[in-house]
Amino acid sequence: MEITGKNLQGASAVLLGTGSADFTLVSPETLITLIPHKSITSTITVLTPQGRASSPFAFVISNDPRVPDEVSYKAGYVNAVAPPRNFKSALLWGIAIADTRIPVHESAEIEIASTQLTCRVEGKDVILNDDNGNVRGGLYRREPWFGTDQHDPMPLIYDQSNHAVVVKVGQRPDRVWHFWSSSPRAALPSGKLEGCTVKARVRISQGALLQMGMDYWRSPTIAYGPGGNNHEAGASNWYFPSDQWQEAVFTDIGGPQF
Repeated sequence: MEITGKNLQGASAVLLGTGSADFTLVSPETLITLIPHKSITSTITVLTPQGRASSPFAFVISNDPRVPDEVSYKAGYVNAVAPPRNFKSALLWGIAIADTRIPVHESAEIEIASTQLTCRVEGKDVILNDDNGNVRGGLYRREPWFGTDQHDPMPLIYDQSNHAVVVKVGQRPDRVWHFWSSSPRAALPSGKLEGCTVKARVRISQGALLQMGMDYWRSPTIAYGPGGNNHEAGASNWYFPSDQWQEAVFTDIGGPQF
């Protein structure tokens, strides 16, 4: 969202009812804000050394209608908070769901031929995970979205002809099919980290949706739990059905993009 006005130098942006927003100052007259997660509408107030001004009307978020309402992140994003230095590992993940609004959703499935995680350190791309035709994961609560960490095992079918794993999301449309690399969580190489990139080769049938992302972890072996053991780097835009194989990608290299 772009806000214009006179002399925004030293400004901060506040979305009434949602708290402060991250922003980038483009010029003394323009700033661009990151809207807080799950905000739907709000009045915008800009605080500057010269005074305070509010928008004459509230903004409204217009989401892609192809993404179900209960989904947490309806569009791709990169976490504006860089991972702390003591995070020494990373792991890619994916989210697959059935779109229950589609009549054929009961037969919806996603084929995953490969997943790869590379991280750029000191200007060099290093492969951390590179798996063909295999993932692991679980079935998580869908409403509310990931409302608990309790989950059921995720059933998988292996398609030998396409060398792919098949997740039949239509068989459990009430769940989020959350998967990650079949190979162990890998350690980040030493050096200055610029970010990481996730790639997955997938085929998405009618009635299915897919999103890719990744987390940074404190170590390759530390367990999920309280205390901030993992840090979400962000998530991709959603990928939609196609008869063709497609590459689903997420990257946080370069940080948040406006």
